[in-house]
This record gives sequence, structure tokens and C-alpha cells, in this order.
Amino acid sequence: MASGGEGPPATPPRHTNRLAKERSPYLLQHAHNPVDWYPWGQEAFDKARNDDKPIFLSVGYSTCHWCHVMERESFEDEEIGKLLSDNFVCIKVDREERPDVDKVYMTFVQATSGGGGWPMSVWLTPDLRPFIGGTYFPPRDHGRRPGFKTVLTRIMQQWQHNRSNLESSGDRILEALKKGTAVVATPGESPPLAPDVAQRCFQQLAHSYEEEYGGFRDAPKFPTPVNLMFLMSFWSVNRSTSEGVEALQMALHTLRMMALGGIHDHVAQGFHRYSTDSSWHVPHFEKMLYDQAQLAIAYITAFQVSGEQVFAEVAKDILLYVSRDLSDKSGGFYSAEDADSFPTSGGSEKREGAFCVWTASEVRQLLADVAVGASGSANLADVFMHHYGVKEQVTFFFFFFCFIQPSLDPHGELQGQNVLIVRYSAELTAAHFGVSVETVNELLASARAKMAEARKVRPRPHLDTKMLASWNGLMLSAYARVGAALGDEALLERAAHAGHFLKEHLWDAERQTILRSCYRGDQMEVSPPISGFLDDYAFIICGLLDLYEATMQTEWLQWAEELQLRQDALFWDSAGGGYFCSDPSDSTVLLQLKEDQDGAEPSANSVSASSLLRLSQYTGRQEWLQRCQQLLAAFSDRLTNIPIALPEMVRALMAQHHMLKQIVICGQRESPDTKGLLEAVHSLFLPHRVLMLLDGSSDGFLRQRLPALSSMSQQGGVATAYVCQDFTCSLPVTEPQELRRKSHPFYESLTSR
Repeated sequence: MASGGEGPPATPPRHTNRLAKERSPYLLQHAHNPVDWYPWGQEAFDKARNDDKPIFLSVGYSTCHWCHVMERESFEDEEIGKLLSDNFVCIKVDREERPDVDKVYMTFVQATSGGGGWPMSVWLTPDLRPFIGGTYFPPRDHGRRPGFKTVLTRIMQQWQHNRSNLESSGDRILEALKKGTAVVATPGESPPLAPDVAQRCFQQLAHSYEEEYGGFRDAPKFPTPVNLMFLMSFWSVNRSTSEGVEALQMALHTLRMMALGGIHDHVAQGFHRYSTDSSWHVPHFEKMLYDQAQLAIAYITAFQVSGEQVFAEVAKDILLYVSRDLSDKSGGFYSAEDADSFPTSGGSEKREGAFCVWTASEVRQLLADVAVGASGSANLADVFMHHYGVKEQVTFFFFFFCFIQPSLDPHGELQGQNVLIVRYSAELTAAHFGVSVETVNELLASARAKMAEARKVRPRPHLDTKMLASWNGLMLSAYARVGAALGDEALLERAAHAGHFLKEHLWDAERQTILRSCYRGDQMEVSPPISGFLDDYAFIICGLLDLYEATMQTEWLQWAEELQLRQDALFWDSAGGGYFCSDPSDSTVLLQLKEDQDGAEPSANSVSASSLLRLSQYTGRQEWLQRCQQLLAAFSDRLTNIPIALPEMVRALMAQHHMLKQIVICGQRESPDTKGLLEAVHSLFLPHRVLMLLDGSSDGFLRQRLPALSSMSQQGGVATAYVCQDFTCSLPVTEPQELRRKSHPFYESLTSR
């Protein structure tokens, strides 16, 4: 049974397999299955070759709902466990630990079945070549759909009697995939024209935009921060056009509706994975670190472009959740919270959303106090239930999308339960109860606090305490950017703590290698150590650049340069341009892929394109500017034809086209006049700039690399800013408002926020 949270007392396990020695929470969830599981590694490969058995590869992650279902239905079944153990070498993989393995076999599953998702089930030859794949299988036959036992029996028969055809078919598909997934630039090829690509990306997003509630499809509806960040970047260079205005409206409306919806946890903060309906009401309740990181950045960007305080409040709300529930004392961040937990009323089976949903009677019991000042005899429950749409009788049609096939709330897990959603503005709720807006906000805050306390005594969902380098890099960016935009020293200190964590626990200085993950504990264990992948380097480098710009401490810039050099050495494709997702020298990874889609996480190549541009400005390394152009050229076909698949890379293409401005501030970091200039820059959304500080003491890194900085200094003994293009600068300024105007003409008419 999947572990995590409080629940019924555990009985001694009947079975223990070798996964009990692993550190991955997902693998440990399967340590007591009656299946002879192996982790991915040489021991399993040798076993398959020596016994000449096919491999059953099962891939998932610890907070995946349908992974839990398949474990409960099939992997805990004695009969199925024996069938698996006797006839296959069974390998379990945590996709978050080994994204390289996951990407290769998911590519095969998608190509052969037309869909994909987790749990992923793939059968391999002893030399790791796939021949059959799928996702979730029910344990027994149901209608015309074969059950897992039947599938296993048929594969065993085919392996015995038709093995050569299975292997040759798999080989043909694999060879086709090698050709079909190749991403290369032809010699001398240039990146596509940025304005044309950006326009096409906007049009494709506008076509898929859902006007009533925002977002980009009807249901299920995902947050897709990469789309929102592209739209705000598109607006930043098209402010005077109707399309630019429309792009901004699409982004802001989506962010507003998400903040009001049930996908936003109104009691304990943070955002759930996605909405099962078009109105953002009923979520899949899992909470992922990478969503929190990207959404915090999207919301603080919305605040920068609009000045609306609500967006800043949501960004802080997200980071409050992460600081409280996903933070380790070492400075790292945990990966996720599960959707499933044991019901408050008791029971032996976990339920989707049990930790988060409410019955009307629970709310009335918790919030029985009189609502002071409200009309009639209204109590706190009346105000809360009106505002958040709590009903006595509730029926939900609920969909899970851990895997590609939807399932209609098969166990009635949400019947009679409420998912909180803001139904009325504070002004309308105040008018309804005859109180001031200030009073209604106080009443709602008091009610939420009471409900948060009540939730603390519920059985908690499983917490995946794995700390991944890549997702920690994303969260590093979030704390740095939100902290800088709001001038919040506590957030900036947390960002620096995260930076130190990454360097202390996930950087092997001797081997000059990022480690993929480590785990909670006194020793911060990394056994067995897994070397980092492209996204680990790319996301950390981006986070370090954001941390430098937020704190102006050059140690982060120096480490970013060092990591970029290692990333180039490990993953760069010198023949075709762009970066491979994993080390191309690893013979156990059959496809050398370059991620060509910005999905739940941005493509590491997209993030790298932007970082190469930024680092070329900080270091003067022209080869990084050229490398950025080669990377963008390698993805030229995708950018030209389906830019909606790579909105983050389109942003990098736009930055490369418009060229980055250099904003250089000369002054002492802690002096009020320097802080005023830095705050002016951080208050604006300027996607095409880099920010530098020359303080006369810690700026040696920059001055050694950028000779043009030698002519810049304070004017009249006060902090001075220079706004430059290719280090050709406008006249220096000393006033924050003037710096805002020079940074972008759009801000000329704005008053300081």
C-alpha cells in the first residue's frame, strides 16, 4: 500500500523485496509487494540476460493516484505477483529520479499506443529494447478490455512462441523513433524570425483559449505557466497593439480565475495539479513543487505588469505553503504532496481529496460563532459558506488524469463533499451581510484560520521528501524573483538558503557533477548517487542567475558560469546543436533525446537558451551567444510550425531578437540610494534585460570579464544607473523614476509603486 500520512496502524508486512533498501519514496511504496522487484541497474540487467527473461518495467512516482490504484489492485495480488516474479525480471523506476529512462520508454509507449501517462508499463528484451507498452491495466478482464493477468499471460506466450517477431517489431519502432525524434540544425542554419514565430504562437494560444474561465482547453484544465509567461512577454513588446492587449488580458484573466477556483487551496495555500472541470473548481488534489515554483513567478509577473495587489498576495500565498509544508531544514524543497489520504471518519483505504474537502455540517460545526456586525443572526459559517459556495448536497463528476484515460469518480470519493471556490467578491459578500469590506475580510480570514487548524488533525497525505536538483532550481528562481519584486528580505534569505543547500548537498565538487536528488535525514543521503541530467543543470543555472539579480552577490554568478561550462561539456550536441536530455555516453539509455516541448515543466533547452543569452552578457563569452543561436536553429522546425509546443523557447527567441539591455548600477549595495534604484528595476517586468551592480568591492568578477564597465562610476557621490545596449549607454541617472522611464518607455507615465 502506498505510504504516507497518518492512518490505520500498519500490520507486519508479509513480503519484503530488495526495494526496501532504496531511498526513493516511490520505490519504498512497493517494498512489500509480493513481486521480486529490482531497481534500475546492472543487477537487474545481468539477471535478465543470464536467465534470458523479458523485463517488465514499471514507471511511476510516489504521488501518482493511478500508480497507487495499480499497486493495490495488481502488485499486491499474490497470484499476479507470482506470475510476474516467475516469468519476468521486474524493474521499478521512479520517473522523478530517472527522467532519462522515463522519457525513452514513454516515447515508445506514445508512439505505439497513441497515449501515455503513469503508471507506465513496458516490456523489454534482456538488452533493454521495448516491444510492448501501455499505462494502467485493471487486474482482471473487464468487458472487452483485457486485465493485467491476461496481458501478462499473452506476453509470456508470445515470448515463448513468437519471440523473433516481437523483437524485430520493437527494433523497427526503435529505429524509427531515433530518426523521428532527431532535433538538429543544418550547417549554417539561423534561428527563425522571432516576430513571426511569436505572432504564430500567440495566434495558436488565442485559438485554444477558453474565454469564460481562462486557460487553454475545456477540461481537464492545467495551469500551464509557460503559456502565461509567454503571453506577458508578448505583451511587453506589443503593448500598443490590440493583440498585445489581448495577450495580457488572456494571462491576467486566467490567473484571476485560477486564484478564485478550487485548484487554489483557500485554507492551506498553494495550488493543486490541475482542474478536472473547465471552471477550475474540482482539482486533482496532488500538489507538485514545480507547479508552485512556476505559478509563483507567473503571479509576481502579473503584479509587475498590472500593479494589482491580489497577484502579489497569491505569489506570497504560494511561498507560504512551500515554506511551511515543502521545506527541509537543510534549505532544500520536497517534491510533492499526494492527492490521496485516509478519511477523517476512518477507513482502511485512502481517498482522493480527503484531506482538503468539507461537508456543510463540518463547516457549520467549526464556524458556529456569531459573525459580529452581520445582519440578522448570521454566524461565521453563513458568511463563509456564502462566499466559498459551500452546499448541503453536492454531486461531482470527477476525472483523474494520472494516465490518459479518464475515469468517472469510481468510488464516489467526493459525494457530499465541498471543494471551496470563491463565488462572490468581498464587496458582494459584504453587501449581502450588511458589513464593511474590511469586516468581511477579517471574518473570512478568521474562518480560514479555524479550518486550517481543523485540517491539521486530519490524516495527512503522503509527502514525497525526495529533493530534486531541477525542481529545487525552479523554486530557487521563485523565491528570488518574488523576494526581489516585493523587496521581501525574508524571501531573499530563503532563496539564499536554497542556493547554499544546492551547493552543499547536490554538488559533487570533486567530480564537478550535479547530483539528481537527495533525501531527508541527518546525513542527507544520496545513496546510490545519480548524476544530474540536463534539466538539473539548466534549472539551477537559471535559479542562480535570478538569485544574483535579486541579491547582487557575485558568488551565485560565478557558480552559474561554472555549471554552464559543465553542462556544455556533458550534454551539448556539437554536430546538431542543442543539448541532449541525458549523458549521451550512457549505453543503457537507448534514445538520445532533446526535449521539444514545454509542458508541466519547461524544456531544459528552452531554459538553457535564455541562460546562455544572460551569461553571455555577464561574462563576455561570445561563444555562448553563438551557442544560443545554434540551439534555436536546431529547434527551427518546431518553432516555425508548432510554436505553441515551445512557448518558453519562443520567449528566448524573442530575447535573442530584441537583444538584452544591460542595466548597470554603481553604488554600495546596502545604501538607500542604491536600494532605491534596484527596487525600481525589480518593480518592472523587463524580460529583455540583465542587471549588474558595481560596488567597488565585490564586482571583480564582472570587471575582469567586461572591460566596458571600467568607464562607469557613481556621479556626484550618489548611486548611479546606466541603461545600455551592447554596453553603449544612455546618459546616467540617479533617480528611481527616471530609471524606470529609461528601462522601458511604457513606464514613463507610471508613478512609482
